[in-house]
Amino acid sequence: MVYKDLAGKVAVITGGSKGIGNAIAKRLGEEKMKVVINYNSDKAGADHAVQEIVDAGGQGVAIQADVSSEEGVQKLLDAAVENFGDLDLWINNAGMENQHPTHELSLNDWERVINVNMTGTFLGSKAALNYFLDHNKKGNIINMSSVHEQIPWPTFAHYTASKGGIKLFTQTIAMEYAEKGIRVNSIGPGAINTPINAEKFADPEQYKETADMIPMKRIGDPAEVAAAAAWLASDESSYVTGITLFVDGGMTLYPAFQGGKG
Repeated sequence: MVYKDLAGKVAVITGGSKGIGNAIAKRLGEEKMKVVINYNSDKAGADHAVQEIVDAGGQGVAIQADVSSEEGVQKLLDAAVENFGDLDLWINNAGMENQHPTHELSLNDWERVINVNMTGTFLGSKAALNYFLDHNKKGNIINMSSVHEQIPWPTFAHYTASKGGIKLFTQTIAMEYAEKGIRVNSIGPGAINTPINAEKFADPEQYKETADMIPMKRIGDPAEVAAAAAWLASDESSYVTGITLFVDGGMTLYPAFQGGKG
Protein backbone atom coordinates (compact mmCIF):
# COMPACT_ATOMS: atom_id res chain seq x y z
CA MET A 1 0.00 0.00 0.00
CA VAL A 2 1.41 3.37 -1.08
CA TYR A 3 -1.48 5.80 -0.49
CA LYS A 4 -2.92 5.21 2.96
CA ASP A 5 -5.79 7.63 2.37
CA LEU A 6 -7.25 5.25 -0.25
CA ALA A 7 -7.75 2.35 2.18
CA GLY A 8 -11.43 1.51 2.55
CA LYS A 9 -12.61 3.90 -0.13
CA VAL A 10 -15.03 2.76 -2.84
CA ALA A 11 -14.33 2.86 -6.58
CA VAL A 12 -16.17 1.97 -9.76
CA ILE A 13 -14.07 1.03 -12.80
CA THR A 14 -15.79 0.60 -16.15
CA GLY A 15 -14.24 -1.86 -18.58
CA GLY A 16 -12.25 -3.45 -15.77
CA SER A 17 -12.08 -7.04 -16.96
CA LYS A 18 -8.91 -6.76 -19.04
CA GLY A 19 -5.96 -4.61 -20.04
CA ILE A 20 -5.55 -1.22 -18.41
CA GLY A 21 -8.80 -1.48 -16.46
CA ASN A 22 -7.71 -4.81 -15.00
CA ALA A 23 -4.34 -3.36 -13.99
CA ILE A 24 -6.00 -0.39 -12.31
CA ALA A 25 -8.37 -2.70 -10.43
CA LYS A 26 -5.46 -4.77 -9.14
CA ARG A 27 -3.57 -1.65 -8.06
CA LEU A 28 -6.60 -0.28 -6.20
CA GLY A 29 -6.87 -3.64 -4.48
CA GLU A 30 -3.28 -3.22 -3.35
CA GLU A 31 -4.34 0.13 -1.92
CA LYS A 32 -7.01 -1.76 0.10
CA MET A 33 -9.93 -0.20 -1.74
CA LYS A 34 -13.39 -1.62 -2.37
CA VAL A 35 -13.87 -1.92 -6.12
CA VAL A 36 -16.82 -2.47 -8.45
CA ILE A 37 -15.48 -4.04 -11.65
CA ASN A 38 -17.68 -3.44 -14.68
CA TYR A 39 -17.56 -5.73 -17.69
CA ASN A 40 -19.53 -6.05 -20.91
CA SER A 41 -19.01 -9.67 -21.95
CA ASP A 42 -15.81 -10.98 -20.32
CA LYS A 43 -17.21 -12.39 -17.07
CA ALA A 44 -14.20 -14.67 -16.55
CA GLY A 45 -11.84 -11.71 -16.83
CA ALA A 46 -13.91 -9.66 -14.40
CA ASP A 47 -14.07 -12.52 -11.90
CA HIS A 48 -10.30 -12.90 -12.17
CA ALA A 49 -9.90 -9.16 -11.52
CA VAL A 50 -12.05 -9.46 -8.40
CA GLN A 51 -9.89 -12.33 -7.17
CA GLU A 52 -6.75 -10.25 -7.74
CA ILE A 53 -8.27 -7.41 -5.73
CA VAL A 54 -9.13 -9.73 -2.86
CA ASP A 55 -5.72 -11.41 -2.96
CA ALA A 56 -4.12 -7.95 -2.75
CA GLY A 57 -6.11 -7.07 0.37
CA GLY A 58 -9.07 -5.16 -1.04
CA GLN A 59 -12.68 -6.05 -1.74
CA GLY A 60 -14.33 -6.45 -5.12
CA VAL A 61 -17.47 -7.34 -7.01
CA ALA A 62 -18.02 -7.86 -10.77
CA ILE A 63 -21.07 -6.31 -12.43
CA GLN A 64 -22.17 -6.70 -16.05
CA ALA A 65 -23.50 -3.46 -17.52
CA ASP A 66 -23.64 -1.43 -20.74
CA VAL A 67 -21.88 1.84 -19.90
CA SER A 68 -23.43 3.59 -22.88
CA SER A 69 -26.88 3.37 -21.26
CA GLU A 70 -28.24 5.23 -18.25
CA GLU A 71 -29.65 1.97 -16.89
CA GLY A 72 -26.23 0.29 -17.07
CA VAL A 73 -24.47 3.14 -15.30
CA GLN A 74 -27.14 3.28 -12.60
CA LYS A 75 -26.64 -0.45 -12.07
CA LEU A 76 -22.96 0.19 -11.31
CA LEU A 77 -23.70 3.02 -8.90
CA ASP A 78 -26.30 0.88 -7.12
CA ALA A 79 -23.76 -1.96 -6.87
CA ALA A 80 -21.24 0.34 -5.18
CA VAL A 81 -23.76 1.56 -2.61
CA GLU A 82 -25.39 -1.83 -1.99
CA ASN A 83 -22.12 -3.75 -1.65
CA PHE A 84 -19.85 -1.15 -0.06
CA GLY A 85 -22.11 1.62 1.19
CA ASP A 86 -20.57 4.58 -0.62
CA LEU A 87 -18.76 5.97 -3.67
CA ASP A 88 -15.50 7.92 -3.64
CA LEU A 89 -13.96 7.35 -7.07
CA TRP A 90 -15.37 6.72 -10.54
CA ILE A 91 -13.03 5.68 -13.34
CA ASN A 92 -14.42 5.86 -16.88
CA ASN A 93 -12.08 3.34 -18.50
CA ALA A 94 -14.33 1.40 -20.90
CA GLY A 95 -13.43 2.06 -24.51
CA MET A 96 -13.22 0.58 -27.96
CA GLU A 97 -11.69 1.25 -31.35
CA ASN A 98 -11.81 -0.10 -34.87
CA GLN A 99 -10.04 0.96 -38.03
CA HIS A 100 -11.73 2.36 -41.13
CA PRO A 101 -10.76 4.97 -43.73
CA THR A 102 -13.05 7.87 -42.92
CA HIS A 103 -14.76 7.84 -46.30
CA GLU A 104 -15.72 4.20 -45.64
CA LEU A 105 -16.65 4.63 -41.97
CA SER A 106 -20.25 3.57 -41.38
CA LEU A 107 -22.60 5.49 -39.14
CA ASN A 108 -23.00 2.31 -37.10
CA ASP A 109 -19.26 2.05 -36.41
CA TRP A 110 -19.04 5.77 -35.67
CA GLU A 111 -21.89 5.54 -33.16
CA ARG A 112 -20.58 2.39 -31.46
CA VAL A 113 -17.23 4.03 -30.67
CA ILE A 114 -18.74 7.38 -29.68
CA ASN A 115 -21.40 5.72 -27.52
CA VAL A 116 -18.94 3.66 -25.49
CA ASN A 117 -15.99 6.06 -25.33
CA MET A 118 -17.66 9.43 -25.07
CA THR A 119 -21.28 8.90 -24.05
CA GLY A 120 -20.15 6.30 -21.51
CA THR A 121 -17.75 8.83 -20.02
CA PHE A 122 -20.52 11.44 -19.82
CA LEU A 123 -23.01 9.06 -18.20
CA GLY A 124 -20.52 7.71 -15.69
CA SER A 125 -19.38 11.19 -14.76
CA LYS A 126 -22.95 12.44 -14.43
CA ALA A 127 -23.88 9.56 -12.11
CA ALA A 128 -20.80 10.15 -9.97
CA LEU A 129 -21.33 13.92 -9.85
CA ASN A 130 -24.92 13.52 -8.71
CA TYR A 131 -23.87 11.12 -5.97
CA PHE A 132 -21.07 13.39 -4.79
CA LEU A 133 -23.35 16.44 -4.77
CA ASP A 134 -26.22 14.63 -3.03
CA HIS A 135 -23.87 13.38 -0.32
CA ASN A 136 -21.71 16.53 -0.07
CA LYS A 137 -18.61 14.51 -0.95
CA LYS A 138 -15.33 15.72 -2.36
CA GLY A 139 -15.28 12.89 -4.88
CA ASN A 140 -12.93 12.03 -7.67
CA ILE A 141 -13.45 11.17 -11.35
CA ILE A 142 -10.77 9.82 -13.68
CA ASN A 143 -11.42 9.54 -17.41
CA MET A 144 -9.37 7.36 -19.74
CA SER A 145 -8.30 9.41 -22.71
CA SER A 146 -5.36 8.72 -25.04
CA VAL A 147 -2.37 10.35 -26.67
CA HIS A 148 -4.82 10.64 -29.56
CA GLU A 149 -6.65 13.49 -27.85
CA GLN A 150 -3.60 15.38 -29.10
CA ILE A 151 -2.05 13.31 -31.92
CA PRO A 152 -4.09 12.80 -35.13
CA TRP A 153 -4.55 9.15 -36.12
CA PRO A 154 -5.69 8.62 -39.72
CA THR A 155 -8.28 5.85 -40.22
CA PHE A 156 -9.36 6.21 -36.57
CA ALA A 157 -11.35 9.45 -36.90
CA HIS A 158 -14.19 8.26 -34.66
CA TYR A 159 -11.74 7.17 -31.94
CA THR A 160 -9.78 10.43 -32.00
CA ALA A 161 -13.04 12.41 -32.02
CA SER A 162 -14.11 10.59 -28.86
CA LYS A 163 -10.79 11.20 -27.11
CA GLY A 164 -10.66 14.85 -28.17
CA GLY A 165 -14.16 15.19 -26.75
CA ILE A 166 -13.10 13.58 -23.48
CA LYS A 167 -10.28 16.11 -23.16
CA LEU A 168 -12.55 19.17 -23.18
CA PHE A 169 -15.33 17.37 -21.30
CA THR A 170 -12.83 16.62 -18.51
CA GLN A 171 -11.52 20.18 -18.43
CA THR A 172 -15.03 21.65 -18.46
CA ILE A 173 -16.49 19.62 -15.61
CA ALA A 174 -13.26 19.98 -13.64
CA MET A 175 -13.79 23.74 -13.75
CA GLU A 176 -17.53 23.43 -13.17
CA TYR A 177 -17.25 21.45 -9.93
CA ALA A 178 -13.87 22.54 -8.55
CA GLU A 179 -15.50 24.76 -5.90
CA LYS A 180 -17.33 21.69 -4.61
CA GLY A 181 -14.02 19.91 -4.05
CA ILE A 182 -14.74 17.39 -6.80
CA ARG A 183 -11.62 16.65 -8.86
CA VAL A 184 -11.79 15.46 -12.48
CA ASN A 185 -8.74 14.39 -14.47
CA SER A 186 -7.83 12.24 -17.46
CA ILE A 187 -5.06 9.77 -18.19
CA GLY A 188 -3.66 9.64 -21.72
CA PRO A 189 -1.92 6.31 -22.32
CA GLY A 190 0.39 5.87 -25.27
CA ALA A 191 1.37 2.46 -26.68
CA ILE A 192 0.64 -0.01 -23.87
CA ASN A 193 1.18 -3.77 -23.97
CA THR A 194 -2.40 -4.84 -23.31
CA PRO A 195 -3.97 -8.15 -24.43
CA ILE A 196 -5.50 -6.44 -27.48
CA ASN A 197 -1.97 -5.52 -28.62
CA ALA A 198 -0.19 -8.68 -27.45
CA GLU A 199 -0.03 -10.35 -30.85
CA LYS A 200 1.19 -7.18 -32.56
CA PHE A 201 3.92 -6.47 -30.02
CA ALA A 202 5.03 -10.12 -29.97
CA ASP A 203 6.29 -9.51 -33.52
CA PRO A 204 9.77 -7.93 -33.13
CA GLU A 205 9.37 -5.91 -36.33
CA GLN A 206 6.04 -4.41 -35.30
CA TYR A 207 7.30 -3.79 -31.77
CA LYS A 208 10.29 -1.87 -33.16
CA GLU A 209 8.09 0.08 -35.57
CA THR A 210 5.97 1.32 -32.66
CA ALA A 211 8.86 1.77 -30.23
CA ASP A 212 10.65 3.96 -32.76
CA MET A 213 7.78 6.47 -32.41
CA ILE A 214 8.45 6.75 -28.67
CA PRO A 215 11.40 8.72 -27.22
CA MET A 216 11.87 6.11 -24.48
CA LYS A 217 12.02 3.40 -27.20
CA ARG A 218 9.80 0.91 -25.41
CA ILE A 219 6.17 -0.07 -25.03
CA GLY A 220 4.46 0.74 -21.74
CA ASP A 221 3.07 -1.70 -19.22
CA PRO A 222 -0.54 -1.49 -17.92
CA ALA A 223 0.83 -1.30 -14.37
CA GLU A 224 2.45 2.03 -15.28
CA VAL A 225 -0.96 3.46 -16.21
CA ALA A 226 -2.41 1.99 -13.02
CA ALA A 227 0.24 3.80 -10.99
CA ALA A 228 -0.88 7.10 -12.51
CA ALA A 229 -4.51 6.29 -11.68
CA ALA A 230 -3.64 5.50 -8.05
CA TRP A 231 -1.82 8.82 -7.72
CA LEU A 232 -4.69 10.80 -9.23
CA ALA A 233 -7.10 8.95 -6.93
CA SER A 234 -5.07 9.78 -3.84
CA ASP A 235 -4.71 12.89 -1.72
CA GLU A 236 -1.14 13.21 -3.02
CA SER A 237 -2.72 14.88 -6.07
CA SER A 238 -5.17 16.96 -4.03
CA TYR A 239 -4.35 20.20 -5.91
CA VAL A 240 -4.59 18.61 -9.36
CA THR A 241 -7.74 18.90 -11.47
CA GLY A 242 -8.56 19.33 -15.16
CA ILE A 243 -5.37 17.78 -16.54
CA THR A 244 -4.53 14.94 -18.87
CA LEU A 245 -1.66 12.97 -17.37
CA PHE A 246 0.10 11.39 -20.34
CA VAL A 247 1.65 7.99 -19.67
CA ASP A 248 3.28 7.59 -23.04
CA GLY A 249 7.08 7.40 -22.86
CA GLY A 250 7.17 10.82 -24.50
CA MET A 251 5.04 9.95 -27.54
CA THR A 252 3.36 13.37 -27.42
CA LEU A 253 6.72 15.16 -27.61
CA TYR A 254 7.08 15.07 -31.42
CA PRO A 255 9.62 12.20 -31.37
CA ALA A 256 10.48 12.69 -35.06
CA PHE A 257 12.49 15.69 -33.89
CA GLN A 258 14.50 13.65 -31.39
CA GLY A 259 18.24 14.22 -31.73
CA GLY A 260 17.81 17.71 -33.15
CA LYS A 261 16.18 16.65 -36.42
CA GLY A 262 13.96 18.99 -38.33
